[in-house]
Amino acid sequence: MATFYDTHAHLASEADTERLPGIIARAQQAGIRRILCIGTDLASSRRCIEIAEEHDGIHAVVGCHPSDVEEAPDDIREALRELASHPKVAALGETGLDYFRLPGKQGGSPEEDARIKARQASLFRQHLEIAAELRLNCVIHTRESLEDTIEQLRPFADRVRGVFHCFVDDANAMRRILALGSLVSFTGILTFKNAQTVRDTLSATPMGKFMLETDSPYLAPVPYRGKRCEPAYVKEIAETAAQVKGCTLTELATATNATAHEFFRL
Repeated sequence: MATFYDTHAHLASEADTERLPGIIARAQQAGIRRILCIGTDLASSRRCIEIAEEHDGIHAVVGCHPSDVEEAPDDIREALRELASHPKVAALGETGLDYFRLPGKQGGSPEEDARIKARQASLFRQHLEIAAELRLNCVIHTRESLEDTIEQLRPFADRVRGVFHCFVDDANAMRRILALGSLVSFTGILTFKNAQTVRDTLSATPMGKFMLETDSPYLAPVPYRGKRCEPAYVKEIAETAAQVKGCTLTELATATNATAHEFFRL
């Protein structure tokens, strides 16, 4: 059986529920050998580390999601240093820029939008600074903000690689990211009927330059669409990815696992 990594799962949201042991057990049964547990704020990042401590096949990614910057400290660099000192922390993130829910789209002012953008940019830069200092890579979130995200990453591209997770942009955008030495990652969106553009982008992405993820508990692939996603469903994502790439599941597993292993230094 081909085995895979889930390079992006939000297990911290399940940590205090009875579901977590079953989620991990089902992932193991499905051949998911590694899971990257992604933090979205300082508290969830600490919980990701605790989960990673309890399970050999799980590593933590620590950081602050751009949608959570209002609650974050102005300066998170020391907190990132502290969290990243743990041996099971594999990268910083999820960090980046997200303009999808700016106040201006809900009746807010341009000044409010500018303030949120500036705060997201400041915290994103802090992640990049600490990543460069500690020789780690970053898990990057971008939504309706690709140009600004690329421009912020560019000055660090010789020291920090990013994986643009849940990638849904076109092949030209993918090539610009790869030109910076970074990677892209695909979710269950690959399996959606209306996601031909995403499949076309995967088709154009060279083997060794992309990873697979669930972004669980979100974006469950077909045939689970609309249900709660979990790491075991990488298998369904991989089946579609192998069809798009015209390769076997084993070939896809070998390439994507090697890419993830090198990026996260597992």
